[in-house]
Amino acid sequence: MKTNDTNKATRINLFSFAAPHMRTFHLSWISFFLCFFGWFGVAPLMAVIREELNLTQSQIGNTIIASVAITVIARIFIGRFCDKFGPRLTYTTLLIVGSLPVIGVGLSNSYESFLLFRLMIGVIGASFVITQYHTSVMFADNVVGTANATTAGWGNMGGGATQVIMPLIFAGFVFLGFEDGAAWRWAMVVPGVAMIGLGILYYNFTTDTLEGNFSDLEVDSVAEFEGEEEDEADVSLKDVMKDYRVWSLFVIYGASFGIELTINNIAAIYYYDYFSLDLKTAGLIAGSFGLMNLFARSMGGYFGDKFGIKYGLSGRVKFLFVMLLLEGLALMLFASMGTLGLAIGTMIFFSLCVQMAEGATFSVVPFINRKAVGAVSGIVGAGGNAGAVMAGFLFKYESISYPDALFLIGCVVTVVSFLAFTIRFSMGDEKEARHELEVAMNETDGELEPAYAD
Repeated sequence: MKTNDTNKATRINLFSFAAPHMRTFHLSWISFFLCFFGWFGVAPLMAVIREELNLTQSQIGNTIIASVAITVIARIFIGRFCDKFGPRLTYTTLLIVGSLPVIGVGLSNSYESFLLFRLMIGVIGASFVITQYHTSVMFADNVVGTANATTAGWGNMGGGATQVIMPLIFAGFVFLGFEDGAAWRWAMVVPGVAMIGLGILYYNFTTDTLEGNFSDLEVDSVAEFEGEEEDEADVSLKDVMKDYRVWSLFVIYGASFGIELTINNIAAIYYYDYFSLDLKTAGLIAGSFGLMNLFARSMGGYFGDKFGIKYGLSGRVKFLFVMLLLEGLALMLFASMGTLGLAIGTMIFFSLCVQMAEGATFSVVPFINRKAVGAVSGIVGAGGNAGAVMAGFLFKYESISYPDALFLIGCVVTVVSFLAFTIRFSMGDEKEARHELEVAMNETDGELEPAYAD
């Protein structure tokens, strides 16, 4: 594994499980994948749950909002927990404790109890922040955007995989003789148990930093173990919140990841209702949206890195703008499609754009405040869920059809894309990034072009 002078990896060797870089890489995305799987496990089964619990469109809309609302708060604070206690312990705790409501949702017997469990399950969406934090610690500037985007994208595939796999698990329990009302409940036990197993593995096979765990090093933040003085490293959440760029990225991520969450919640029932498909077929088509994360989000991070190498930090921002603009236009196009084939085709294009925009966002995030990576990641990550909450309100009202709601969201995303131009970096930030990038590239045996021209 190639590393730079801070011992961060300058390459991503996908087929390696070497500690600490690649082991962290793989365990973080797998953990996020399972959290995402459990988080949206009930979404592809909503047609069955709707019938059993007699849910109205408004009530379904409320459960969509609940599933992402508490994650806003959880993501803001989970980043600071990473800064203080380390990602290893934070992730382990979230996986094991978060598995309880995933398993427990099967106890729902009314709209109110189902709403409460969906709210509780939303906490595990904070796993995204830990994933981004841990890979930011492990990888150098020339690949950190790609590393962040790939771990997040492969984790996000859990949202697509659940659309395909959960109906099969449900069908398996039905085949074993369970009634529909019991089959969906037992199906939710599967991701919950898997999360417990991953929590144990994460605790035993990862380390907080390149040098070891926070408890062993007696440090309280990522900046301190990278050589900062303690008083300089202690950047408070309040200090981070004063940076307007953080809030610009908060809104931008709400317009990208927030919309992906929304589609994960409504895609299966959208195709079920508007194209008269059966549950398995609707789930399969809906799943193709999330499964694009196999490569789409990674592409966003990869090209964000490439633009950063060629044009500096401002290049990363310009690429983010382009992808967000294309996302908004693609969503409006998808919402206008009335035939199944065209709907699927435009949905795939939209999926590519939205996930590349997400990857591009987190190719910028690590450079906003290097002394508080967790806090910045947490706030920006929370923006994704805030966007999903806002979008969720449009799906509550019987007077607004799903296609109309999606078209309106596309218009909003298009406008928000121009907010990217408010994200600016000082000459000092550019010079610091230039130096670290050139150091990282020197460790790759000259395989990359020089980062900047004087």
